[in-house]
Amino acid sequence: MPLTCLTYNIHGGIGMDDALDLDRIVDVVRASGADLVALQEVDRHRRELTGHVDQAGYLARRLGMELAYAACLDDEPVAPSGERAQYGTALLSRIGLVDKGIRHLPCFDGSEQRGVLEAEVQVDGTPVRVLGTHLQWDREDERLAQAEAIVAGLDQRPTILLGDFNTEPGSPTHRLLATHLDDAWAGVGAGPGATFTAEPPPRRIDYIWLGGGLQARTAEIIDSVASDHSALRVVVELGRT
Repeated sequence: MPLTCLTYNIHGGIGMDDALDLDRIVDVVRASGADLVALQEVDRHRRELTGHVDQAGYLARRLGMELAYAACLDDEPVAPSGERAQYGTALLSRIGLVDKGIRHLPCFDGSEQRGVLEAEVQVDGTPVRVLGTHLQWDREDERLAQAEAIVAGLDQRPTILLGDFNTEPGSPTHRLLATHLDDAWAGVGAGPGATFTAEPPPRRIDYIWLGGGLQARTAEIIDSVASDHSALRVVVELGRT
């Protein structure tokens, strides 16, 4: 069974036009036909700018998908609901998520805590490990340390690693990951594959990585004004022997 995967930094639902509209995020994900979605910069009851909304819960309900959420920031309540103010990453799935958990990554002084959100899905009766992450934005040495921690936790299981890695092809972080996993866009994508064009120059910083016998069949960039990132869609299959 092909598995359609999407990674998307939603920028708190704030688009290139500075409008907050989660339904535009819903439209992008729904139109992609994704079975498995990794989201970054997802607020929960956090900022007035994003309406103190539980964005992860809202998106999961609108899309009819199962949710796993990992808070990178977890602060005292600021919303009238009294719920904790959180910011982090999410996994959404149409085919069920089991063994959900979060593993913290190295965090340098002055940076926000990052992590790997992990779950498992079944593809043709085979358990597939799913990892979603968002690496530090302003330090390559910190990103490299975080990538080293991710690599240290890999094994031989079929694995999909999705997220915003804030690093470009050829960087130390990219080279490290590429020694352990396959960069789906490099394998089957066409063109530069830039996913962040809000600031020049356009950059490819969002990735879907595959391991353990998984193979990318197609890859495409989905542009939208709904966020300052484009979404990356990859269709994945288990390798045939």
